Amino acid sequence: MTSRFRVIASGIVVVSFFLLLFSYAMFQGGFVSWFLFFSFLPIFLYELGFLLHSMKTWKVSRQLSHYVIRAGDGIDVKLVIKRKLPFPLYYCICEEVVPETLRKIDTKHQKYSLMDDPGELYTNRNLKKVFFPLWKRTFTMTYRLEQLPRGEHLLQTVRIRTGDFFGLVKKEYTFHVTDVIIAYPNARPIVTKEQISSFQQGTASTSAFQLNNSNVATGIREYMPGDRFSWIDWKQTAKKNTVMTKEFEQEKSTDILLMLDNGIYPETNYVVYEAMVEVVLSLMEGLKKQASQVGLVTIGEKTVYFPVHHDPVKLDMVKNHLTRIQPDGIKPFSIRVESEFAKAGAGNVIILVTSHIDIAFIEIVKKMNQRTKRIVLILIQSAKHREKNRLFIHQLQFEGIHIHILTEQHLIQNQLEVKGI
Repeated sequence: MTSRFRVIASGIVVVSFFLLLFSYAMFQGGFVSWFLFFSFLPIFLYELGFLLHSMKTWKVSRQLSHYVIRAGDGIDVKLVIKRKLPFPLYYCICEEVVPETLRKIDTKHQKYSLMDDPGELYTNRNLKKVFFPLWKRTFTMTYRLEQLPRGEHLLQTVRIRTGDFFGLVKKEYTFHVTDVIIAYPNARPIVTKEQISSFQQGTASTSAFQLNNSNVATGIREYMPGDRFSWIDWKQTAKKNTVMTKEFEQEKSTDILLMLDNGIYPETNYVVYEAMVEVVLSLMEGLKKQASQVGLVTIGEKTVYFPVHHDPVKLDMVKNHLTRIQPDGIKPFSIRVESEFAKAGAGNVIILVTSHIDIAFIEIVKKMNQRTKRIVLILIQSAKHREKNRLFIHQLQFEGIHIHILTEQHLIQNQLEVKGI
């Protein structure tokens, strides 16, 4: 409405100026007055044509080099503006209206050095370019979006401003062109120091992830691609006239449930939360490779549950969920986690990923530890907050809770290492 009012006001000024010169020539007469009138006549016709030239008929399209990326990557964007009539335009200012989700930057694992100063990662992306199209029907604007943060980003608005040669009339029009950019969270390799699984003979934990216990052979079978040369049973191979290998006792698959604290706390900022999401996805992918069955519960204002079972599609669903998730929980995590733990069952290994611990949380974890095989707490905090919570950490360690603390010193490494304190 403001833009339309501005165009109408400019049109009134142009027409008033034309009528003023015409009246002056009619009443004054003479060469000078008519010369001024006819000299202004081409300008008036151009201004009239510019007023009638509609920007609504322009076509704007957007081309992206990639639509799905990892957080921290960049893409190239090309805006193509087409118009039917080659009306002469002195200038055009093309602007990509940046959504709020792109007001942050992601420097991958380097961002964790700013865990106590997340304001450094907020930026104002100014995506404008000036063109001088004149009679051109098609002109393009190219730019690059760097260090895109995790999430779903909607590019849906392009604003174009233009004006006449003399600055008397200015126009602005907003084009709605929707494109979606998906930036998945980064998943990094995690080195684990303790095994969260058990053999069929008992429940003792092992010291490393292995798919087979190669010390106990339970039978033979035909050779399959990928079997080791040392597994071949030469006696049975000669007897059956086909290559046979030893079959070893399979390690028992462990049900693991990850619980992500999606609450809002004073010490939880953009960088800390990104670390939590990244660690959860890294654990999901890492544990799946070790033949463990992994489920996920994100606990915030709403609870989203991905059950523990083997499903190749589930990991994609988890990635999509972790791409869009943002902290929104108002109620304390300690209140919500107890009810979700009761639904999950006591047979699972529970991994809690959080950035906040307090007395209520410690009491809940102690109760949970008595009703399940094992609880692992991954606490993500800056080194400064870790010192403040040292007493709480010692209390949990005294109760036999396995705690892994990840600070900025650990998170800036290319490879994460999860180990006991």
